[in-house]
Amino acid sequence: MNHDDAPRSEQPDPGASAAPERAVPPPAAEEVSGRQRLLAGLWPPRLSRAQLVVALLLFGLGLGLAIQVRSTNDDSALRGARQEDLVRILDEVDDRTERLEDEKQRLDDQRTELENSSDQAEEARKQTLEKERQLGILAGTVAAHGPGITLTITDPAGAVAPDMLLDALQELRAAGAEAIQVNGVRVVANTYFSGDGGDVQVDGQKIEAPYTFTVIGKPQDLEPALNIPGGVVQTLEKEQATVVVERSDDIVVDALRRAQRPDYARSSSP
Repeated sequence: MNHDDAPRSEQPDPGASAAPERAVPPPAAEEVSGRQRLLAGLWPPRLSRAQLVVALLLFGLGLGLAIQVRSTNDDSALRGARQEDLVRILDEVDDRTERLEDEKQRLDDQRTELENSSDQAEEARKQTLEKERQLGILAGTVAAHGPGITLTITDPAGAVAPDMLLDALQELRAAGAEAIQVNGVRVVANTYFSGDGGDVQVDGQKIEAPYTFTVIGKPQDLEPALNIPGGVVQTLEKEQATVVVERSDDIVVDALRRAQRPDYARSSSP
């Protein structure tokens, strides 16, 4: 037997390529149920801006539909009401409208009354103040100004008697004098002159020449009243006195008397 015929054990050929090895698969992951995948997809929510806008639009559309349905239901309720109910509802609306109109008219009348009352009260207040001012001028308790004259009597011989000055005062009053003061003494209704020539007193207050009458009134009436023939000016000039009359558009009478409260007389008004 030849050694060549003996079976030989096959030796791997180093040059031959090795057979590819099979990859071992990794351990299988735990299967995820469909419910878990659904929950994972819904929470936490992942909204894009477009989805948010769509959601808001859908919400607004739903709200509008709800309001429309409610309104339609209300109209349907009125349409389904009986004629007697509709008449009653209409009467109630008319009654309510009439009551509101009456209330509006009442409030308008109250407002008009208040406005008139306020106007009347303001007018009464103005009239009262004006009357008080006029009485104050006559009583000599308030100052006054206006057109008038200034009568200045110079008596160098001291021959001007108090009765001559009183005659001048009476002529001025008769000519329409409204406010007078003599040498800083306010002339009032009961003013009197006393003393002798060169020693004259007005209401107990001594005055000295020149005697100055400051008079408020109409100059066109006051000056002629003093210059009438045989009047005040001529009488004083006979006593060597000098008389000067000056007109003015604004005479100020600011000598004041203290207001006196009567002892016995009281107002009869309630």
